Amino acid sequence: MKATAKHNEQMTKMIFATVYLHYVNKVEGKGRTKDELHQVIEWLTGYKLDQLQNLIEEKVTFEDFFNRAELNPNAVKITGMICGYRIEDLENPITRQVRYLDKLVDELAKEKKMDKILRT
Repeated sequence: MKATAKHNEQMTKMIFATVYLHYVNKVEGKGRTKDELHQVIEWLTGYKLDQLQNLIEEKVTFEDFFNRAELNPNAVKITGMICGYRIEDLENPITRQVRYLDKLVDELAKEKKMDKILRT
């Protein structure tokens, strides 16, 4: 599936805090922990827990969330399909970064080992 301009705009304008709650519910529902989720988010973005909490309280959009992040150079190793989109084919950088995070959360929920999730 090809991402449209409308889809990209929707992705960039979503509030991170709202989606974060879904991430927490998803991983905890599959027996993983919030701490593991934070580890994955920190690996991808560089955000420590206090920075993440500030961004949640600030209700930043995904655009602001990723524009402020220091994306892990190994993030480009996150490939495959997520929500019908092939990650490596996504042209919009924010949309691609959101899908990176979605993919990592999916892998965490699917009980993959942390070293595989973090591409070590």
